[in-house]
Amino acid sequence: MSDGTYVPGKVGVVPSLGYFLSTARNVLAARMDRAVAPLGLTSSQIGVILLLWFEHARTPNEMSRVLSYDTGSMTRMLDRLEKKGFLVRQRSHADRRVVELALTPLGRDAAQQLPDLIASVMNDQLRGFSADEVTTLVSLLQRFIANDADTSMVCSHVEGGADVPSKASDEDHEKV
Repeated sequence: MSDGTYVPGKVGVVPSLGYFLSTARNVLAARMDRAVAPLGLTSSQIGVILLLWFEHARTPNEMSRVLSYDTGSMTRMLDRLEKKGFLVRQRSHADRRVVELALTPLGRDAAQQLPDLIASVMNDQLRGFSADEVTTLVSLLQRFIANDADTSMVCSHVEGGADVPSKASDEDHEKV
């Protein structure tokens, strides 16, 4: 099914994979927006907070790469998060040309609450799916993304397959 599934001239809007992927993303984003609104965040901003919390990125450039945002969009997002008091920008002690990002106490508080909020939203959205179905869905989406060499890095941090709900490790509990 990987060769020529879509035929030019016969591609429509509904039902198409693109339509369903886009709609699924929009549904999840809207649901996540509602869940994190009491924290003063949006679904787009939680990635920045969590990447800083789990120390997967510490500069605007790293954030842009990991989240697949252009630098202008990332700058505007960081401006909003800084204005809201979730993070600060500071010059690196090792290289004054580099700007590093750090969570404020408000940002750390939000980061500690996000895993529970995210789990609740995801569990509700995945209601009726078996664990195997979730694993398959994530695996298929990873393969779909990996077919674009420019964006395959988005899923490269996931080791050993699908990033599916599981019991958190002791290290995760210490951090959260």
